[in-house]
This record gives sequence, structure tokens and C-alpha cells, in this order.
Amino acid sequence: MPLDRRQVLRSAPYFAATPLLLASSWAPLFAAKIEFPAALLVPKTGVHAALGRSMERAAMLAQGTTGAKQLLVFDTMGTPAGAIAATRAALRAKARIVLGPLLAGEVPGVVGAAGKAVPVLAFSNDAALRESGAFVLGITAAQSVTAVMRYAAGRGIRRLAVGGTGAWGAQVAAAAHDAARALNVEIVAMPGENPAQLPHMSSADDGQPDAVLMADIAALAEFAPMLKDQGIQMLGAFSGLDFPSDTLRSIEGTWLAAPDPAGFAGFAHAFEDRNGSPPGIITALAYDAVQIVQQMRAIGGVDRSGLLAAPFPGGACGTVRFREDGSAARSLAILAVTNAALHVIAPPAP
Repeated sequence: MPLDRRQVLRSAPYFAATPLLLASSWAPLFAAKIEFPAALLVPKTGVHAALGRSMERAAMLAQGTTGAKQLLVFDTMGTPAGAIAATRAALRAKARIVLGPLLAGEVPGVVGAAGKAVPVLAFSNDAALRESGAFVLGITAAQSVTAVMRYAAGRGIRRLAVGGTGAWGAQVAAAAHDAARALNVEIVAMPGENPAQLPHMSSADDGQPDAVLMADIAALAEFAPMLKDQGIQMLGAFSGLDFPSDTLRSIEGTWLAAPDPAGFAGFAHAFEDRNGSPPGIITALAYDAVQIVQQMRAIGGVDRSGLLAAPFPGGACGTVRFREDGSAARSLAILAVTNAALHVIAPPAP
């Protein structure tokens, strides 16, 4: 039945109130903060697929069951082209931060594809990648060398020889020279990067080093008997920490810097319980990367300023704080090789 004029007027207050009621009901939905996803870039196919899958499992362990849609995983196939394609797919999915890629050669292309608005947290330990615009999450030579040299200098080491080859060896040598200036330590030449060519001298006054810092564990193991005979302290700055007990036994007494095993153990046990195999340091970086994103969400936003806002504690690889240039300060423990195992002799510096 058609409404007359009086019926329309009587119903007017209801119609007038309805928009306000709707606006009030929907306001919380419009005001809710949109959590854009993070993108994990790892090789799920190709020669590094096993490591990539392990990193994905670690990331999902950190993510947990809540907010599962906040982490999206993309396959780089272990190639620069695959990493670029994965980055573009991540951006189409509205990702606001890229975790990865794994390989140093993939990083410049990923940074270029991500653009300035989306930070890239690379898993590589190549500190030079900060020049690409990436943030370097891997444990760098400078982080390891500075920590172990600071400890050694505090225990009387004043002359140091440095040995190592390849890109990692060059980074260790450069880091040692930088740290030596700050610690008042003299770098003693080691001809041919070979400890066997060090002079067998009776005292430090003749130029013999107090310690030798080696970038390669196999080389250090080869020359360890000679160094021990001469009373030279062995220091290590290795690109990995997953060594068999026989190798560790051969470098008994060596000092090195690494993430605190106590902090790593909690992650390692949880990972092994779920997946049936123990994780390595690189796998742990994926776990830490997701934890960093979660902390960024809690303190502000997932963007460049969020990465620079504060230290990120509690990760499997220790507390890390990023700098404007893409490098990071990292808290590392000092370990000694004793009875074919690594034991903490100095906790991470606060």
C-alpha cells in the first residue's frame, strides 16, 4: 500500500538515523590496521633447494599459526633472474618488506625490483652488499673479527697475523686491519697467507705474532700443530659454524666469535622437534628475519624506518641493530674450542 505524506514524515527519523548507525557499526572495520604481508625469497628449486626449504620451515616456525597470511613465500630458483621474478610477484601481492634472497649475486636485482619503498633484508654475509641498498642480515666478517679481536686484545694480544684467501679471506683481512687501529694491535705480515712461513722466533720482540687469525678452518687445522708448538694463540673467523668434531678437535684452543649457543639452542630444539633434523646458522637467519618483522609490526610499521628504529633482541643469532648504510651491529659470544666442541668463554656484549 502506498505511503501517504504523514507516514513518510513519521518514518523520517528512522531513515535519518540509519546512516549514522551504519557508520558507527562499520567504523571499527575501516579503522582496523591493514597488515601487509612480508615476502620470503628462498630457492625452493635448483641446487640450493634443500637449504631454501629448510629456511622456509624456520620462517614458518617463527610465524606460528596466527597471522599466517602475513608471510608469503616465493621461489627464487637460486638465480638472479628467478629472484627478480619472485620480487615482482611479491610486490603484486602487496608485500611491504622482502626477506632474502639467499645468494649475494641475487641481491642487486632484488633491490632494484623492490624499489626504494620496500626494504630488502638479505641473508648474505657479504658486507659489500649494503652498497646495493640492501640491509645485510648475515653474520659478516667485520662482526666476527671485531668481536674476537676485542676479546684477544683484552687478554694481551698485541701482534696479529692474518691468513685467508678468496672473497671471505679478503673481508676478514680488511676487518682485521680496521679493528687493529681501534684496538692498538699490530698486524704482522704473513707471507703468502701461510702460517708455515711465519718466522720461528723465541720472543715477540723478534717479530713473532701473539696470535694468528685464519679465515679458513681447513687451513687453520693444517697449521695448528706448528702454531701450538710456537705458543701462538689461534683465532678463527669462519663463514660457517657447522663443523664435524674431528675438525674442531684439530684446532683445540681456538677462539672465535659466534651467536650465543644458549640463544640458538631454543630455536634449534623447536626446529628439530618439528622437522626431524637440526638447523644451521643460515636456516636460523630466516627464523630471525620473521621475528624482526613481527617486532616491527609491534613497535610501528614494516618499512625502512621500522628497521632502523630499535635493536631486535631475542633471535636465534642474537640481538641485531641495523644502521642507515645497511650494515648491522650484532651481539656475539666468544667461544673456545675445547674437547672437540664449542664452549662460551665470554657472553655477548650488551
